[in-house]
Amino acid sequence: MDEDAGGKAPFKVLIGYLRPHRGILVLGGVLSLIGSIAGLAMPLLAKYVVDAFGAKQSMAAPLIGLTIAVLVGAVVSAGGSYLMERTGEGIVLGARRKLVDRLLRLRVADVDRLKPGDLLSRVTGDTTLLRSVLTNGIVDSIGSVFMLVGAIVMMAAMDGILLLVTLLVIVVIGGLVALVMPKIQKAQHQAQEAVGEMGAVLDRALQAYRTVKASGAEEREVDVVGEAAVRARDRGLQVAGWTSLAGVATWMAVQIAFLCVLAVGGARVAAGTLEVSALIAFLLYLFYLVAPIGQLVEGAVQLQNGLAALKRIREIEDLPAEPASAPTVREGAPVGVTFEDVTFQYGEDREQVHHGVTFDVPPGGLTALVGPSGAGKSTVFALLERFYDHQGGTITVGGREIRDWPLGDLRATLGYVEQDAPVLAGTLRENLLFAAENATDDDLWRAVRRTRLDDLVSRLPEGLETPVGHRGVLLSGGERQRVAIARALLRKPRLLLLDEATSQLDAVNELRLREVIAEVARETTVLVIAHRLSTVTNADRIVVMEAGTVRAMGTHEELVGADTLYRELAATQFLVS
Repeated sequence: MDEDAGGKAPFKVLIGYLRPHRGILVLGGVLSLIGSIAGLAMPLLAKYVVDAFGAKQSMAAPLIGLTIAVLVGAVVSAGGSYLMERTGEGIVLGARRKLVDRLLRLRVADVDRLKPGDLLSRVTGDTTLLRSVLTNGIVDSIGSVFMLVGAIVMMAAMDGILLLVTLLVIVVIGGLVALVMPKIQKAQHQAQEAVGEMGAVLDRALQAYRTVKASGAEEREVDVVGEAAVRARDRGLQVAGWTSLAGVATWMAVQIAFLCVLAVGGARVAAGTLEVSALIAFLLYLFYLVAPIGQLVEGAVQLQNGLAALKRIREIEDLPAEPASAPTVREGAPVGVTFEDVTFQYGEDREQVHHGVTFDVPPGGLTALVGPSGAGKSTVFALLERFYDHQGGTITVGGREIRDWPLGDLRATLGYVEQDAPVLAGTLRENLLFAAENATDDDLWRAVRRTRLDDLVSRLPEGLETPVGHRGVLLSGGERQRVAIARALLRKPRLLLLDEATSQLDAVNELRLREVIAEVARETTVLVIAHRLSTVTNADRIVVMEAGTVRAMGTHEELVGADTLYRELAATQFLVS
């Protein structure tokens, strides 16, 4: 196998998950071994019972010994099983934490091309498969090896010829099972991908739930998700088919071995070279092999499943992550921004978005970016937040090249209000403090009053402690925007980025928020993207963008007289006659 298909490297990674729990695993393995030894004694004790019965001796001692062996084996095995399950849960917890940490530190560019539903299935389903292979798969297989070796040793002590017959059958069929294992891994990987795809399709419908309802598209979306579910079922059936084949082969191996041993052993008993009790004990040991052989096959199957899951987990872990850096400085003087001949495209297969963008934003004051849709305005904010890195030119923040900033310090310097103003499930207080968890109550209420949220707080049944619903569904669009702005202000940014911050506000609240923005602009640098020019006519400077370039800069009055595009935009919004 190559490394991606589950060779040495993936197996070493699997062992790496076990290493922190090796103490408990060793203890669990010892308990399993003790339980196995107790079980191995049972066929031998059964032989003594048969011999005692044949010699008309008391069977009390062998029966008592047999009972004790059963009880000891059951209790000890149960303890070992509990430790394995407990360890498995610990492994899953560690794997999920590590994977979630990686997911939330991925670059925005990578997350944009991935599907949320599929990512969720990797955190849930794939890590659960990992638990199975690391406990039942590897650890139980080790215990099964001890049981298998012990049973073979006892069978060898009974009769070497019958042992050779048994091993010959098991080895032949075991070789056939080994050929099936890679197919199980491939089928399992495809099955997990299909489940992830189903999750992605369902997530798409849930994210646009109201749109689905309003469009009367329930049946169509049910069909789409149903088709994805059918594909997941078909992939699962492939796994089940190959797994069943391996299980049947194992069962056949023991059954065929039983028939061969019975034939050969019966002939030897008839010839007087083998005692009946020895044949019975040997057959009991043969059936005793069913459990360890079955566990070994099951462990091999789960190993293939785990390697398939690990491949999907590693696809995320191998993606480059943003450096983890806690901000060292949060507050300070307003900072300026400079774009000089900046070029950028979202991917090699996509058109270029910025074609030599150049403009300057001095520290403090209000600067607006305007222009038609697709001009590249929102991309300016994405580059400032370093969600993406520009390919050419220079971007500076506070006179410092943007790539020289520690990422934590850069983002602590910025306050960012997105166009759709996302609000998270939780209370209103939790949403307001999301970007500034250490803010004081005075700071919180100041931001609430500045963004005119105090009326909302007074109306809510539990005030700031009122849950706002999934994605803030219990708030209006304008209220969500004001929450997002208050959240950004609590961060006390040195550069505030507002992307269409007033698009969902009524005229009264828009006017009030314009006053807030003007007030904030006296304390920090405010860079705002606006389609409604009425919100930025009082800006200190306006940058007009078109088709990924800057075509003009100036005040509202200057641009009305000097730039035809701006004058046209202003005329369509009745700002000029």
